Amino acid sequence: MELKDILAISGQPGLYRYVAQSHNGVIVESLLDGKRSNASATSRVSALTEISMFTEGEDIALADVFTKMYAYTGGKQAISHKESNDRLKEFFGAVLPDYDKERVHVSDIKKAISWFNLLVEAGFTEFKLPEMEE
Repeated sequence: MELKDILAISGQPGLYRYVAQSHNGVIVESLLDGKRSNASATSRVSALTEISMFTEGEDIALADVFTKMYAYTGGKQAISHKESNDRLKEFFGAVLPDYDKERVHVSDIKKAISWFNLLVEAGFTEFKLPEMEE
């Protein structure tokens, strides 16, 4: 399983693995419980490799944020996304000191930490972006 196959669906909790294309959307499998479902063509589906975070300089790919979290936690899960807002900001600031504190909201930090913990629990150890074709 590669990061490019992991999807976030707006309005749905957790993350999903892409299984196949269907005639009216995509078939996905939940990383939470393994149940398969159909994400309709009208759903906002985003691959994790397409998401980035605001920093004081260039935006950073979510895959790179996850790599930094993995190094910071020593390959273990991060703190719970249900911790206090101050603890979440403190943790995220330690992982990514130059994140844009104006544009990155606590809800974004919660989502990133929650997704990271799901991926680590699912066995991810590398969060590489797909290689660009020349």
